Amino acid sequence: MKAVIQAGGRGTRLKPYTLILPKPMMPVGELPVIEILLRWLRRNGVHEVHVTTGYLGHLLRVLCGDGSRWDMRIDYTEEKEPLGTVGALDLLRDRLDETFLVLNGDMITDLDLRAMLRFHGEHGDALTIAVTETLVPVNMGVFEYEKNGLVSEFREKPTLSYSANMGIYCMEPEILDLIPKGVPYGFDDLMYRMLDEARPARVYRHVGQFMDIGRPEDFARAQELAERGELPMQSH
Repeated sequence: MKAVIQAGGRGTRLKPYTLILPKPMMPVGELPVIEILLRWLRRNGVHEVHVTTGYLGHLLRVLCGDGSRWDMRIDYTEEKEPLGTVGALDLLRDRLDETFLVLNGDMITDLDLRAMLRFHGEHGDALTIAVTETLVPVNMGVFEYEKNGLVSEFREKPTLSYSANMGIYCMEPEILDLIPKGVPYGFDDLMYRMLDEARPARVYRHVGQFMDIGRPEDFARAQELAERGELPMQSH
């Protein structure tokens, strides 16, 4: 199994720390996030990892090396200019010739990766997206109404629930045919194109922990869990 770790972002939400370290190297407990990810991938059967780099990418190369210490192979691509969340896959077209994973290099989760891979294989779609429920409080009253303006429902300061993208994907090589060469291309661009062309994509629903280390509040929460020895990915 191959995986692509996206590690080219600038981590602006964690400034000033990310002025000297790329976001995937931010420490959580005793380890940088990317090392936690690599160990987790290896435990789940991933032997080959491609790290897409940009901002301060040379530090990631020094830290992770060729992957031999984790009995895996790691290589790197470098974006001369930002290519977006999936545009960087253009640099790996000749190496992604079977089912592969793509994941953000700045997240912590207790997602069962093997279960997600089985789900992906059972349904046979070109793309499976891991999602988690996200609650969004609205600090105003919300109306629902008919086309003629007649009120049909009112809720005072409701909390809305959405299935949010976790930044973990299972992909088939045919996805690469949808990504233009050499131009910035986001995951949102990919999804809009797939929907426009009626190409099937499926979500895998995760019920459990998920932290985006690029968010200061999630970064702080991950530190607390690490101090208690309860950090996901280190025991799953």
